[in-house]
Amino acid sequence: MKLFWGDLHNHCGITYGFGDLHHALEAAKSQLDFCAIIGHAMWPDMPDRTDATAFLVDFHNEGFAKLREGWEQVRAKVKEVNAAGEFVTFQGYEIHSSEFGDHHILSPSDELPLEYAASPQELAEKLAAYDVIAVPHHIGYTPGYRGINWDAFRSELSPIVEVFSKHGCGMSDKSSYPYYHTMGPKDSSNTVFAGLKKGKKFSFVGSTDHHAGYPGSYGDGRVAVWAKEKTREAIWEAIKAGRTYAVTGDKIACQFSINGAGMGSSLETAEPRRIVLDAECFDFIDKITLYKNARPWKVVVGESLGQEACEGAQKYKVRVELGWGDSKEGYSWAAKAGVRGGKLLSADSCFRGQSVLAPEPGMRENPDINKLGNRIAEQTETVLAWTCTTFQNPSTLHPATAAVVLEIEGNQATVLTVQANGIEKEISLGDLHEGSCSMHVHPYNSEALLIHRAVPEAAYRVHLEWTDTEQELETDVYHAEIRQVNNQFAWISPVFVR
Repeated sequence: MKLFWGDLHNHCGITYGFGDLHHALEAAKSQLDFCAIIGHAMWPDMPDRTDATAFLVDFHNEGFAKLREGWEQVRAKVKEVNAAGEFVTFQGYEIHSSEFGDHHILSPSDELPLEYAASPQELAEKLAAYDVIAVPHHIGYTPGYRGINWDAFRSELSPIVEVFSKHGCGMSDKSSYPYYHTMGPKDSSNTVFAGLKKGKKFSFVGSTDHHAGYPGSYGDGRVAVWAKEKTREAIWEAIKAGRTYAVTGDKIACQFSINGAGMGSSLETAEPRRIVLDAECFDFIDKITLYKNARPWKVVVGESLGQEACEGAQKYKVRVELGWGDSKEGYSWAAKAGVRGGKLLSADSCFRGQSVLAPEPGMRENPDINKLGNRIAEQTETVLAWTCTTFQNPSTLHPATAAVVLEIEGNQATVLTVQANGIEKEISLGDLHEGSCSMHVHPYNSEALLIHRAVPEAAYRVHLEWTDTEQELETDVYHAEIRQVNNQFAWISPVFVR
């Protein structure tokens, strides 16, 4: 099995989102392996139009009509971009439901028709010939207010559930990332934990629900899939089998198994349960929690892992972050990092789109809102060059920065050089292990560059094993959560043990 990264729920200008479809697909290809561009299609139990709801009702109806008129062209473009071994696409669209919660329909078929139904379940059944699934998302909203309806949930129609997006985290009412959208707060009865306690079987995914045409926008949600190869058929098989998990943004590589059965599996055994968790993170590990039946069973804190660097050669991860300043229209960067006395093993991008979750009164259509020039231009064993666009942070708690994470093999004498828009810095990994450093482009209200503290391998890679001999329920459910110091998370899908 190989690990692939995607976004199965994001929006652009094909309905009431923003940004050109072509730019959205190019953004996805720049840092993902697969995606589905989702159009808004229907809301069977939408509120009646009144003076108070006029804007809400009108922009939804206009978006639905736009997708209906352009569906053939959208479907053809998504089909055209799909290329086995390079980049994989799926077809899909969304149905809102006050009663059952919002779902997006996904299919591997390029013949998927745009059908209408009174509920997500009815729509999935009507489209059964196209091998569809219905994915509940932003599940934590109030019951009857577009949150999930666990009583109506069916695993055969929804093998995966979106547990994180720009809306927030729906794992539990105690999770980080609360719901602050105008749709309201989280309700404990509609969280993942509530569904697991009801005996529902499903795996976890993250996706952005981004409305400005930037699939995989960093920090807004991504899905990881363990599949045999990068093809539509293999990734679809893995999704339906539940070999998925959710992350906020950093591509935390996770393997989780019980007696050899991996995430999404149902296992019948009378033997002791040997639980294995492997993870490679992108920052210092803060805490790992193994849950049994939605209660913490084992907790490992990062300080117990031995996070110090050794004197000899080893691996480090260093994040180079660009942004800040007061540019609301976008600031363009051209940057380069070099390694001297060591080797650049890999690099990963943490690029964001403009932060848009839904239309607002006064917003204008802009097909180039997602044409940001975010890309890695060159990568060798000693050099990484990239371009990106950043924006003024919307608030002191909401970043609009861009970053790359370098994996470097070296020692404390290895030197990292960074150049970006006239800024130049040369610093050793030993100094970076002691702390970060920052520089500014201009004297005041300036864009800036931050080279984060170097993370030694002992602090970002972990192998854990436990043995459990106690059966609590007819089916015990084990899942895990990983939190990094930078508040990036991974939520690892359950293994169900009878």
